[in-house]
Amino acid sequence: MASISNVTFKQVRAFVAVVRCRSFAEAAAHIHLSQPALSIAIKNLESTVGGQLLTRTTRSFALTPEGESFYPTAQRLLSDWDNALSDLNNRFALRTGRITVAAMPSFAGNLLPIALKAFKTQHSQVKVALHDVIAEEVVSMVRSGQAELGVSFDPGEHEDLCFTPLFNDQFVAVLPKQHPLSQQTHIALTDLLKYDLLTLQAPSQVRQLINDWLVSQKLPFNPAMETHQLVTIGRMVAQDLGVSIVPSLCEQQMKEVGALCRPLKDKGLSQHVGIITRRRSPLSAAAQAMNAILQTTFVQADSLVSKD
Repeated sequence: MASISNVTFKQVRAFVAVVRCRSFAEAAAHIHLSQPALSIAIKNLESTVGGQLLTRTTRSFALTPEGESFYPTAQRLLSDWDNALSDLNNRFALRTGRITVAAMPSFAGNLLPIALKAFKTQHSQVKVALHDVIAEEVVSMVRSGQAELGVSFDPGEHEDLCFTPLFNDQFVAVLPKQHPLSQQTHIALTDLLKYDLLTLQAPSQVRQLINDWLVSQKLPFNPAMETHQLVTIGRMVAQDLGVSIVPSLCEQQMKEVGALCRPLKDKGLSQHVGIITRRRSPLSAAAQAMNAILQTTFVQADSLVSKD
């Protein structure tokens, strides 16, 4: 007896078609086979499993007890197979599916909805799970496979990650509304650092960028207060507890909590925002579509974030 692993879906489909149609001729037409090919398929199936499933006469056939027992299972196998292929086709055609995206809050709460709207307009049946987490967590979620796509600052060189830049984000000064510097159109770092500086806590990438830049300019980095959330910094600044420096992506959030934003005279404090993916993990069709829309939407995103 041949190995049962040699049974094919063509053979199972031929068997089910004959039983369902009650006729070899109708079954052959139904599954688009010639009658000889249909007969051969069933004979090969019987040979592989080790016995008859059908008893034939010149005019009719009957199921053997083994055939009776196998028929419901064969129906279920074909149904599961067809459903699996249909689901797979729908996923490739973006008629169904799910994608998980991780994005830093400053992007998730300001620009990402623009891309999400474009994505849902084109692929309304695909579900999107969004995690708005700090930049470091975006990298972690992509690396672990919890998210297919991440949007964050450039994480630097990593063997297991790819970074596709979208745009360069300039940092801005954040001030209370009645601050002495509020009348200036551009703020010098030397002037800003005369006041209490509010920053994110370590290991924030935003904090590290600010620290590195100030050190490179031989300026002091001495935070007066630290917190975990940029929106908290905005509220603290609005209450005149100090000043801050944040990515311009956060400007709308800062305004909403009552703080002012002004461009910095020093243009070197900036960072690329882009898409993070796993280097050796192919993207699903849904993730590929989201990736393309992000790049199309923000190819000129410098016009969407604060500029001079």
